[in-house]
Amino acid sequence: MASGKPSGLYHTLTRPRNFPQLIEYKQFLTYTHKMTRPRAFTAVVGVSGVLFGTGLWLCAAAAPAAPGSPGESRQDRQDRREHSMFVSVVDQDGAPVADLGPTDFVVKEDNRTREVLRVGPADEPMQIAILVDTSQAAQGEIAHIRQALPPFVATLTAPNAAGRRNEIAIIGIGERPTILSDYSTDPTQIAKGVDRVWSLRSSGMYLLDAIVEVSQGLKKREAVRPVMIAIATSGIEYSNRQHDQALDPLKATGVAFYALMLGQADTSLRPEARERAIVLDEGPRATGGYNAQLLTGMALTPKLKQLADQLTHQYRVTYSRPESLIPPEKITVSVARPGLAARGTPVREGLARP
Repeated sequence: MASGKPSGLYHTLTRPRNFPQLIEYKQFLTYTHKMTRPRAFTAVVGVSGVLFGTGLWLCAAAAPAAPGSPGESRQDRQDRREHSMFVSVVDQDGAPVADLGPTDFVVKEDNRTREVLRVGPADEPMQIAILVDTSQAAQGEIAHIRQALPPFVATLTAPNAAGRRNEIAIIGIGERPTILSDYSTDPTQIAKGVDRVWSLRSSGMYLLDAIVEVSQGLKKREAVRPVMIAIATSGIEYSNRQHDQALDPLKATGVAFYALMLGQADTSLRPEARERAIVLDEGPRATGGYNAQLLTGMALTPKLKQLADQLTHQYRVTYSRPESLIPPEKITVSVARPGLAARGTPVREGLARP
């Protein structure tokens, strides 16, 4: 009941309170009750003529369908569960293996085996960035590099079975990352970049800087099947970067990173050499590429020929992932047949297939 006396707290008059009153009651059904069909329950609470229960029901009806809800189409749910990888399968000699099917592949996410749905040739065009060491330390290997690149380019710019051509760019990494020829499917334009491969006097190598900048460029191009190939010596690294600054862009862009290092490995304890060694070790393993140490530049031509054969015979492996808000931290692919090795690069999410 309202009172006309001060309350004593703020010396203000108390006012009547119109608290909600339950005017209708219905029993809630629990999971222990037998229900033949879903029933809507509305609690009608009267406060100054406002029906709160009806307002809540209207708000819920206007909300969009959440992922996995009945309002989402079956095709949308299926597309969200399917994921793909570009996979190379080679034998003990490094030669690509053909005629493999879904039962031959084993895909695991965080050590959980996933169902392989489809396997077919990877016919999407590649966007290939070739990073070439043009520093003074590479002076003795420039002739071998210039000899090995033309047949490699010719193989990768030839039309594939679907009639598509790969794009190739040549980037020098001596003194600073420099585009010698931009991405192109024209062998003539790419050959002009190869002709610009020369050793720069009194220059150092900036491999980590080039990895970061090229990864960012591929991401802006929305490259569906990016590949990065570094051909470098063990000269002094002048990039002032930590290894994670180069690894993170590689992983975020979905680049398959290959490193072909010429000469003896750099075993110095300089911070720059240590950071580069970590990138050369972890980068290829995390992205589906590999790191090869070639003792002489004379081995570059057959190695590039083998790499071109592997890239042009990759598989696209599509598998199913259960619906989850948390993406996996580690994805691995292997082959059930003995004596074969597989390397896979996950396809970036949200990119349309060309």
